[in-house]
Amino acid sequence: MILAFVSRKGGVGKTTSVVSLAGALVRLGHRVLVVDLDSQASASLSLGVARGELAPSIHDVLFRHVPLADAVRPTKLERLDLVTASADLLAIDLDFQNLRQRDEQLARVLRPHVERWDWILLDCPPQVTGIVRNALVAADGYVIPTPPHFLAFEGIDVLIESSARLLHRFGRPDALAGVLLTMVDYRTAGARTHAAELRLKYGLHLFDTEIPVNVRLAETPRLGKTIFESEPKATGAHAYRMLAVELLHRLRPGESVHPVAGQGSSEPAPPAPTEPLRPSPADADEPAN
Repeated sequence: MILAFVSRKGGVGKTTSVVSLAGALVRLGHRVLVVDLDSQASASLSLGVARGELAPSIHDVLFRHVPLADAVRPTKLERLDLVTASADLLAIDLDFQNLRQRDEQLARVLRPHVERWDWILLDCPPQVTGIVRNALVAADGYVIPTPPHFLAFEGIDVLIESSARLLHRFGRPDALAGVLLTMVDYRTAGARTHAAELRLKYGLHLFDTEIPVNVRLAETPRLGKTIFESEPKATGAHAYRMLAVELLHRLRPGESVHPVAGQGSSEPAPPAPTEPLRPSPADADEPAN
């Protein structure tokens, strides 16, 4: 299954969610590929790739005839692979201009290999650019991460509407997998108010799991590791374990939710959420990136 993480804004916890969810799914025995589509290469750096070692990247696969298999690289976690991004993606809209079926190029390179992994997670840049349209067309579904801040979730409806129009062109229904509340800190009245508004507005489209602000999550990118390698007992790690289980119950019912031996913590997987996992004020410390 291909899942795109999209947002019209940066700094909403999108890359943190992709990398951390990948780590959680791996711990449940799933094979995961992270495809970094952002020219900043934040997901690539967060998974331990040095900036000078990003080639070959997804840009090379799309425009320089590099086979996908040659761009896939293992990470420090067994069953977690990565295709890096690079600064070449900055001008990708110009690259797409001369192509026919320009919104289908990513699907063209990913779909023939989809059986190799249980999950392919696409970390998209902010705004709905050409590469984001490609991600939406290639994906089976998409997730919108958003903090409970007025300015952060103001554009969610616009993103959903533009995604629906794009997919309609290809004869597909809207594929919203869910809206994910990130960087939640209920010590502020604004967060409590906006989270309640989101729950009222989006209902079942809002994931029950909420990701709290957590200093351990914020520290993991510079370590080049997932939260499950650096701080597996952190509040943020628990939240992404819950998200992985909820995602499996939503999108792939019947899949195993039991941790695999050798993947770190020996604690059992949490049960499927029956009510929202919401951080208490005691859970909050500092924002995740």
